[in-house]
Amino acid sequence: MNKNFELLRKVQIHPLLWVVIALAVATAHFIELMMVLLIIFVHEMGHGAAASFFSWRIKKIALLPFGGVAEVDEHGNRPLKEELVVVLAGPLQHVWMLGLSYLFFIAGVFPEKWHTLFMEYNLMILVFNLIPIWPLDGGKLMFILLSMNTSFQEAHLRTLYGSVAALLIFSASLLFIAPQTLNVWVIIGFLAFSLYFEWKQRRFTFMRFLIERHYGKQVDLRELKPINTSENEMVGHVLERFQRGCKHPIIVKQQNGKEMVIDENELLHAFFSEKLLTAKIGDLLYTY
Repeated sequence: MNKNFELLRKVQIHPLLWVVIALAVATAHFIELMMVLLIIFVHEMGHGAAASFFSWRIKKIALLPFGGVAEVDEHGNRPLKEELVVVLAGPLQHVWMLGLSYLFFIAGVFPEKWHTLFMEYNLMILVFNLIPIWPLDGGKLMFILLSMNTSFQEAHLRTLYGSVAALLIFSASLLFIAPQTLNVWVIIGFLAFSLYFEWKQRRFTFMRFLIERHYGKQVDLRELKPINTSENEMVGHVLERFQRGCKHPIIVKQQNGKEMVIDENELLHAFFSEKLLTAKIGDLLYTY
């Protein structure tokens, strides 16, 4: 109960949303808008409840004029299974909402007109949210899937490239299907801006991942995935090969043919604490 109360306290309403609500009242579309906002609210609360269950640090759950977002203060170092559950917890809310609407309809509580509209809004928001475009749930699912076999940085970049391609295809499709649907184009503009901002911040996102891995809450990384390198490889280049959900022993092949093992924490310590930003792996062998 306390967790649910804390979750509700983190809900924020964007000031522009009140303008949208006022316009809906003035144009006699208040009920339709309330349906959409209810669906979005339940969707985002699904994300928030799952994140709270895993004791994630939740910053806020924001309701925006064109959607919603559950912001968490986690940076890619939680187990991938947890992240998958948190991402899927939003879309799964639509399943029981659809079922409940149907039950209300057959019980005579919900008129057919509003039941049909509620079903259409539910399916529309669900399908749209699963499009593989960052920061939609579909884009986050793509990031998780790519992270299973590639480094954090590579998975992040591929997610952004894939999102741009998906956004272009989606926009081109709308030109033929609904070229004059203004609100959809506003959302596309928001997605385009989000992708541009994420691209500009890609290096910061990677550094935040490493900092959280070094200084943040330690999680149980069950899979050991060695990284093979040489004495001449740069420390920063090795860090770029770090993968989510894995612990990395660094196996260094020396020029004399012998191998030494460095713990990943030693590499992170050298990079962040000792400021050895341009050091080679060989420089660390004699330090540690």
